[in-house]
Amino acid sequence: MIGILKRRFGLLGRNISYSFSKGYFTEKFSDEVFAGNSYENFDISEIDHLTGLIKNNPDLKGLNVTIPYKEQVIPYLDKLSRKAQLIGAVNTIKFTKNGKLKGYNTDYYGFKKSLKPLLEPHHKKALILGTGGASKGVAYALEELDIPYTFVSREAKENIIDYNLINATTFDNFQIIINCTPVGTSPNIEACPDLPYEFFTDRHIAYDLIYNPAETQFLKNAKERGAVIKNGYDMLIFQAEKAWKIWNK
Repeated sequence: MIGILKRRFGLLGRNISYSFSKGYFTEKFSDEVFAGNSYENFDISEIDHLTGLIKNNPDLKGLNVTIPYKEQVIPYLDKLSRKAQLIGAVNTIKFTKNGKLKGYNTDYYGFKKSLKPLLEPHHKKALILGTGGASKGVAYALEELDIPYTFVSREAKENIIDYNLINATTFDNFQIIINCTPVGTSPNIEACPDLPYEFFTDRHIAYDLIYNPAETQFLKNAKERGAVIKNGYDMLIFQAEKAWKIWNK
């Protein structure tokens, strides 16, 4: 094909051989429409290795960012989109024409788009399990959907409750439970967040950002009690396509 540009993209993270993004974009780029594009994993042990990575790969046009660098990467960027600034986490980086790095968050978009079809009038409040970078995008999406939320962590802090406080009353008050922790990811598929699963009902949504396995122990436990369940696969597709649009605008 005439006039095809060779462009490199990649995923920034730690221990990311399992990565969804590499498989997704490699398959996407196998289509002749996208010939010339390539995608690879950049597995770095510390975020300060990013400076050398960029210096040694001057032809990079964009990066996705995953655990544990969605927050740590921000000081290395020249600019943030308005929403990434509000969220406080970045999962997409665009290399601008003048060589600057601009951070975006497409996690919130992917989560919002995948959750919205499941919502019914009785789904009024959400519990967010975990307080890492991914949880920040989820929280922002819930704000846009006018759904109040509370964070859950292993340590209670201001505006955060710990797992020990979750009981039947909690499940009465919160109808959407979202796992933003890595607990239950392959290969540790028997692990799950420490919840009283017996209080899930058919009026609850259990959403897990994990996509491998497709049905985590968290989702299995909730499903047994009648809850509507959803894994993170669709969210990842939506956020990846949003990132692709950002890199091409």
